[in-house]
Amino acid sequence: MEGGRERELDTREAGGRETGRKRERGDNEDKAKLRELAKLPRTEKSSITPFMDLPVDRQVVSQLVQFKPFPLQGRHYDLDTTEPISFSLKSLEELLSWKPSDADAFNIATTPLAGRQPPLQSSRPKTLVCHDMMGGYQEDRFIQGAEAETAFSFYHWQYIDIFTYFSHNLVTVPPVCWTNAAHRHGVSVLGTFITEWTDGAKICESFLAGDSSFRAVADKLVQIAQYYGFDGWLINIENMLSESAVKNTPSFLRYLTYRMHRGVPESLIIWYDSVLETGELKWQNELNEKNSVFFDSCDGIFTNYNWMEDHLERMVSQAPKRLADVYVGVDVFARGDVIGGKFDTNKALQLIRKHSFSAAIFAPGWVYECNEKKDFRQHQGKFWSLLFEYLPTHSVCVLPFVTSFCQGFGKHMYSKGKVEEVKNWFNLSAQELQPLFVDMRSEAVENGWVWTRGCPEDAWNGGSSLLVEGVIPASRSNVSVRLFSVRVPAPPKIFISFIYKLEGVSDVKVALEFKTHHAPFCSFADITAIPASSLRPEPLSEQDSMMQQFTQRCGTWTLEGWQSRCFLLELEGCLLEDIFVNISQVRPDEQEGHFRLRIGEVKVLDAESLFTAQPQVQNPSMSDVVWRRGMGVADRNTLQLYLNATLHWSYPAHHASHFRVHWRKLRCPEQERVVIIGRAYASLYRVVDLAVPDAVDGDPCWLEFLVQPVTKEGFAVPESEWGRLTLRYAEPILSEADKSV
Repeated sequence: MEGGRERELDTREAGGRETGRKRERGDNEDKAKLRELAKLPRTEKSSITPFMDLPVDRQVVSQLVQFKPFPLQGRHYDLDTTEPISFSLKSLEELLSWKPSDADAFNIATTPLAGRQPPLQSSRPKTLVCHDMMGGYQEDRFIQGAEAETAFSFYHWQYIDIFTYFSHNLVTVPPVCWTNAAHRHGVSVLGTFITEWTDGAKICESFLAGDSSFRAVADKLVQIAQYYGFDGWLINIENMLSESAVKNTPSFLRYLTYRMHRGVPESLIIWYDSVLETGELKWQNELNEKNSVFFDSCDGIFTNYNWMEDHLERMVSQAPKRLADVYVGVDVFARGDVIGGKFDTNKALQLIRKHSFSAAIFAPGWVYECNEKKDFRQHQGKFWSLLFEYLPTHSVCVLPFVTSFCQGFGKHMYSKGKVEEVKNWFNLSAQELQPLFVDMRSEAVENGWVWTRGCPEDAWNGGSSLLVEGVIPASRSNVSVRLFSVRVPAPPKIFISFIYKLEGVSDVKVALEFKTHHAPFCSFADITAIPASSLRPEPLSEQDSMMQQFTQRCGTWTLEGWQSRCFLLELEGCLLEDIFVNISQVRPDEQEGHFRLRIGEVKVLDAESLFTAQPQVQNPSMSDVVWRRGMGVADRNTLQLYLNATLHWSYPAHHASHFRVHWRKLRCPEQERVVIIGRAYASLYRVVDLAVPDAVDGDPCWLEFLVQPVTKEGFAVPESEWGRLTLRYAEPILSEADKSV
């Protein structure tokens, strides 16, 4: 895109930036030592013997430790670590030859597009975010996550409708973590097809030469979107087109749009304002008679950024029945002669909404790139809070509704309120449902205000919790904060779990509130707080069978400062619409009431799901094994054996939110406790540089890998249903001749 070119030329080394995931290689002497070890001759003879006391139903894989050349495809794996990565396609030949392989399974989005209201196809103006940052494919390219002290994330999903991942490569396939996070919130995801400069003109002359050539490209783009699980394309032709090429462009767009709509329901093809119907490259900054032929051939147009209000006024008459299909571009970097941008982006949004157009916010990663990265959360919150007035929200239509407010990154990884791993981490596939955010500090009424934000300093699960902080004015006894907009038919019985803690000196009590269609608010924290109505929730005692079942599903935990409340809400023919948290003063005394509430988890479940049997993990297997020797973890003077391998298993689609992958040693030299390796968001996981014992004197070593599903309701399944795979490995025995070398 024109607005991003200058910055792109300075930052196109995206793939080369260090992210903390590269392992240490040692000095030259260490490398030489490793090369000599790898060259040692080996024989086929092995002393592996059966492990007779293993259970008969255990899956066992046998491996001979061998140091072979890197066997994995570079496009799909990081060449330094063997980690699976997301990628783009850089040439027309690469696009036309694309076909899925086993390695592509890592890049398939596993989260389906959640239902939403209003639907994307409504005539309401929409908000598109186009993510262009540092050439693309930064920390987000690591499918299983990255150890990154700072990384860009996005979590204001209920305020936007479409997310486009942008880079300057020919075919930008959105990293799977972005698709998973967006789909969880009902937001559609687009990839980018872009041609630029002289090379781009050559590509266009080739594929726009005729029907068969442009259909071949369109068919591949549809297949890629279908296979990887995203929702369409931004088409960005930023080079001149010959007379014959531009003549075929509308036909290409119509065919691509038709095929996408057939192959992916609710998909979109959007054209970028660049080329004219004559083939000239000339940005119009509006929809007009010179580029309307492309707009008429697809689902919408994304205008360039150098518009003024008179451009908007002219467009109203250009497409009176499709105003919402015109996405007026806003460059957050504010390059050129533009309105708004940076922390004044709201000025552009105000004019766009005044004329009922959709908005395309380009490069909001500016808040990360051009400001102090350690203050990213504050800058991100400030930027989006200035836009809230112009961003219509959408409801998410999902049940079960479960969130611990994890934003997909953090300083630690928490599990049930305790730190499970101490490290900086980033993985947007781990992001859970995000709330509507509130910041009323600058518009306090009677000294009362509320501020909500994600906070990594403490959490129940994942990397963050929701901090709700504020002041109840002296004139009021309570304040209600809307957390979520939802719209789901309520089952006859809804089970609600709410985990929170009050911090500091707060003389308040906390309750959840639910707004239902054709019903009053239902509020409860304990029996005395429940108003008399037909929607009276039923508090559950510890002896209640449903409460006992919930406790069993949750497993062992200790609250340690957190408070847990569970309720049963019985409804009939109702629609659940909104979720609020209510904070009220215990003793209203005409004084301000300060509060600091940390919400760890909210669960809204169909009560019947508590009694649903969970399936067992099936068919565990291992592939793509790579062994290496490197410096020891504790002692750098000792060479350590490392295992890299892909674990696979079968589990019913959409039954699990994720999988916890564990391992332990068996008889090496003694069995050890189970240790978590990582989390998988698909039915496969790449084990990377796992330090394992040497198989001494040809005697085999035994490792066990265990796969633990976590259900959509957030319950870890019992150990009896885990997947188990045993790896038996040995190093080849050197012959006498080899030993003498």
